[in-house]
Amino acid sequence: MGILYLLKDYHAGVNKTPRLTLFLTTLGAAFEMTAVEKIEEQLASLRIAKRSTLSEEPAYLLDIDVSKPAQSESSRFVAVSCSNKSIRVYNRETLNFLREYSSHPGILNGVRFSHTCDSIVFSACSDGTVKCWDIRLATQKAVQIFSGYPSNVFISFDVNCSDLIICAGTEKVENDTFLVFWDARGIANCASAAKEPLGVYSESHNDDITKICFHPIEPNLVVSGSTDGLVNVFDINKDNEDDALISTCNSDSSVSFIGWSGKDYKQVYCMTHDEGFCWWDMAQLDTEDPITLLHVLDVRDAVCVENDSLRYLVGGLYHEKADKLFLIGGTATGNIHLISCARDGLSLVGTLCGGHAATVRSFCWNLTDESLLTGGEDAQLLLWKPGAVERSIAKKASMKIASSVQKRVRVHNSSLKSRKK
Repeated sequence: MGILYLLKDYHAGVNKTPRLTLFLTTLGAAFEMTAVEKIEEQLASLRIAKRSTLSEEPAYLLDIDVSKPAQSESSRFVAVSCSNKSIRVYNRETLNFLREYSSHPGILNGVRFSHTCDSIVFSACSDGTVKCWDIRLATQKAVQIFSGYPSNVFISFDVNCSDLIICAGTEKVENDTFLVFWDARGIANCASAAKEPLGVYSESHNDDITKICFHPIEPNLVVSGSTDGLVNVFDINKDNEDDALISTCNSDSSVSFIGWSGKDYKQVYCMTHDEGFCWWDMAQLDTEDPITLLHVLDVRDAVCVENDSLRYLVGGLYHEKADKLFLIGGTATGNIHLISCARDGLSLVGTLCGGHAATVRSFCWNLTDESLLTGGEDAQLLLWKPGAVERSIAKKASMKIASSVQKRVRVHNSSLKSRKK
């Protein structure tokens, strides 16, 4: 009735525009707040639905990705990069183990599924290659190998949203650090010949390139992060590296995680190895407004956690429905903290307890069913869903095995130690 009354007054010639605008803005803000609160409530209600069975050779779970639905909505997989130099594949709903890939003597870093074929999985390798497997095949042999240059040691990579381009980042060797690019077309046809690079970017970073992340919907945009503290955004449609470099943001510390957020993914954020957080708005590049939305030197000091402690950050997730960015952090004993990001600071949404028995190293958020996958140094892969109930027998058996993993597992950690500049 209030809105109709204001509209009637306006059309009668009474200038109520400021009042109407204020009312609608307030109403919109109230609705948005309710939507965000609902999402935060869902996140806080996450409970364990499934646990993977621990393998005979326990390992830290360092990276997780979920296959994208192809022709069949039910054909979904989870791939995990492990500290024992292997990639493990699981059924997404049951977390039953399916197969394992290794690449000795190379060390596999990171894992990504194809966006257009849910059976194709990639991993970067320290031997200077990016390898690709088809999980429909029984063979351990990679169906495609993307070769770098002789001195390349790849420690990060990503595949763009159209599956046309792969990009990998190298460790610094002497004075050289590279972003290496390949043409990824033809993988679904299982072409076996090694592919040479399309080219490299070599001038924009001067230290190890720790993270690469393509834009979720713009295949030509990619962001890279490095131990030099720089976060660079490129448009790879441009003819050369200088023209391709859209923006350089300085985190003032070694970058450990990067991602895209905001409507149409116009924002970039990063976390650092000393638990800092930076958030920038690329839409402000051509304006006089500052692009920095938030810069927190140490998230551990900025977030209040009752009866517990925030020891580290794992990464971030952007929730499209709520248009909200969240961070994931945790404790040495396996508790997971969900943290909400706003321009005026960070706040704790909730804590997930009773799952992991050690540090959480990886996660993957699935917007479709609001579920969360987490992996840790206790060698456990957990599936969390809102309001889920776990079978107590499975939990007891899994926790008993996990408690001894820390004594036996040996991790290869390619990340550099925290450094402050």
